[in-house]
Amino acid sequence: MIGKKVPDFTAEATAGPFTLSEYRGHPVVLYFYPKDNTPGCTTEGANFRDLHDRFAKAGAVVAGISRDSIKSHQGFAAKMGFPFALISDADEKLCQAFGVIKMKNMYGKQVRGIERSTFLIGADGKLAREWRGVKVPGHAHEVLDAVQALKAG
Repeated sequence: MIGKKVPDFTAEATAGPFTLSEYRGHPVVLYFYPKDNTPGCTTEGANFRDLHDRFAKAGAVVAGISRDSIKSHQGFAAKMGFPFALISDADEKLCQAFGVIKMKNMYGKQVRGIERSTFLIGADGKLAREWRGVKVPGHAHEVLDAVQALKAG
């Protein structure tokens, strides 16, 4: 998928509808996470929040995506002070498009869930980089480095 144009989409988000094509000309970071208000997802969101000024300075747009409802996202974003949109993918259309739904073990049972993944879409609308099976520590910094490298050309 790297180097291929990412299909446009519009989805419900905390700041109103999020349409990918509206951000053409800017790098877009889409990070998929399993669930609002869980330890890893809270830490990951906080890391992107804490680096948000640096992402914005590099001209990048950041958005988090999970299957949680808009109501859940709004509470999570307000509690955490997220300066970026959280996109609700309750119907899993984006999860399917980006191939992030996986079978996972939870308490000894197989469950379908989101594999923590991040996608960097270049200003040209093409996929520049992807990270799958993300480990939270240091990840937001790594994504910021990739955005800055993309900007530097």
